Amino acid sequence: MVVERVFEDGAEEGENTIGMEKMGVIQFRSCNTTNHIHQAQALVTTHGFEHNRHITPSLVSACAEIKNIAHARRVFDQISDPNTAPWNAMFKGYIGNEMYLDVLILFRRMININVKPNYFTIPIVLKSCAKLSALKDGERLHCFVVKVGFKSNPFVGTTLIDMYCSGGIISSAYKVFNEISLRNVVTWTSMIRGYISSGDINSARQLFNLAPERDIVMWNTMVSGYIVSCNMNAARELFDVIPNRDLMSWNTLLNGYANNGDMKGCKNLFDEMPERNFFSWNALIGGYAHNSQFMEVLDTFKTMLNESNVQPNDATLAIVLSACSKLGALELGKWVHVYAQNNGYKDNTYIANSLIDMYAKCGVITNAIDVFRSMSKKDVISWNSVINALAMHGHGSIALKIFHEMKISKQKPDGITFIGVICACSHMGLVKDGFNHFNSMINDYLIVPQMEHYGCMVDLLARAGLIDEAMEFITKMPLKPDNVIWTNLLSASRIYKKIDVAELCLERLIEIEPDNPSNYVMLSNIYGDVKRWDDLAKSKVAMRNTGVKKLPGCSLIEVDDGVVEFYAFDERHLKREEIYSALRGLMRLSKVEQVMEYEVGEN
Repeated sequence: MVVERVFEDGAEEGENTIGMEKMGVIQFRSCNTTNHIHQAQALVTTHGFEHNRHITPSLVSACAEIKNIAHARRVFDQISDPNTAPWNAMFKGYIGNEMYLDVLILFRRMININVKPNYFTIPIVLKSCAKLSALKDGERLHCFVVKVGFKSNPFVGTTLIDMYCSGGIISSAYKVFNEISLRNVVTWTSMIRGYISSGDINSARQLFNLAPERDIVMWNTMVSGYIVSCNMNAARELFDVIPNRDLMSWNTLLNGYANNGDMKGCKNLFDEMPERNFFSWNALIGGYAHNSQFMEVLDTFKTMLNESNVQPNDATLAIVLSACSKLGALELGKWVHVYAQNNGYKDNTYIANSLIDMYAKCGVITNAIDVFRSMSKKDVISWNSVINALAMHGHGSIALKIFHEMKISKQKPDGITFIGVICACSHMGLVKDGFNHFNSMINDYLIVPQMEHYGCMVDLLARAGLIDEAMEFITKMPLKPDNVIWTNLLSASRIYKKIDVAELCLERLIEIEPDNPSNYVMLSNIYGDVKRWDDLAKSKVAMRNTGVKKLPGCSLIEVDDGVVEFYAFDERHLKREEIYSALRGLMRLSKVEQVMEYEVGEN
């Protein structure tokens, strides 16, 4: 082992202690597994360096780097009289593992035993205060900073600015900014970012204009500020005058166009780019997905594979799989599955979750279950995806069985889990079990019911024909029912011929979404079912008088590795002549077959 050779060679050659310390530190930094650290630690102890003030902090840091924070703390606690370095190593380990409360607890202990923090300690603790929204602790630490003379330090001052800005106290942040005598570009950028986060884009721009120097981060921050404030014209104007634009600058503006719904501007900028990375492609592909342009998602993905040297990452594949699920593009989804397996994503939980969702929404539930069963690591999204998929496809008993497996696995269910569980009970008519799970969610898991949960409960009762009970449940809800709840009850009212309830549902739906034609269509169908022709005619007149038109039906089919959309009575399709010619041919063929069947039947 290299560590052993370092210490033994040092002992044989009589190297000085400082040299051995440095080599020990280097070797700890190269450890990347718990086993390596234990071996190195044993050798350090054997050669009498277990309490060395240089090596021990490196050991703590090494443990934290590989997420073994418990062992890092054990090492730290064994130091009899630690100086500032081990404390900082421990603080850094905690914050690197997002254990912000542990930072504050350990800092209080540090102060109580009179160990003096330095200007490396303070920013870590201030960042933890910001993450925990512990502004009172942050303000007390600010007083300490002033007392020990760190207030003019730009490193400490910048973290104070960030803390106050994260808490929305911009005035205090600006006061700190003014008190820093040697402000650097990072300090200026933090204050500009603070104004942006508070929605004060004008003050941010004024400060930007006053900055004595600007680096590319400051330029990109200001461009992002305009994007957040939905001022894409100002963002583009500033972008155009950036002296040395980097790829991040292009990607920032690209994301801005996508997030603000301007996909034409996004595509034009993408075409202008001198170079692109996977962030660029993901911005364009993700923008199309965000704006429900799923056909463009697939087309751009194919272009990325065929015409660029940039390989898709897991985020790209997840977006494409989501588009496949929206369009029902099963064959392309299967191709992405194979691509993911062949390109190092076989054990990627993120991709596997997307595959479960894609297969389920494309109707191939067996493939979704196969993906789930093959996963070596499952998170709550994995369990939720397969439970909800099974429930929506009517496999309630299997969904409930997997929910039982989830509880045995010690994976804690969340609100989305219970949507699938209650939905499974609804499809199976298990009203009592549905209520038991609903109550368990509240009492055992302390999950506050959301609109989706109440919607599932109304659907549970309505599917079972308990229309009056469903209405009573709605009246007792602490939330105002949304359109989904009224639509579900309206559908059930049609099945069970509860016309009075159906009419009430429609009244509520028109209040919520007066321009939705499906509400009037549903009521017309209900009147038709019970042969109330006068009321049916009145509902059609009401629909016509409000100017609402029934939306044409849309079909999607996969053709030659692509997805094609067809709308009923579409006269604007580029290939409408070919389409209608093919339809007429099919109709003639169908009539011939009907005649042949009739003649065969007669004979």
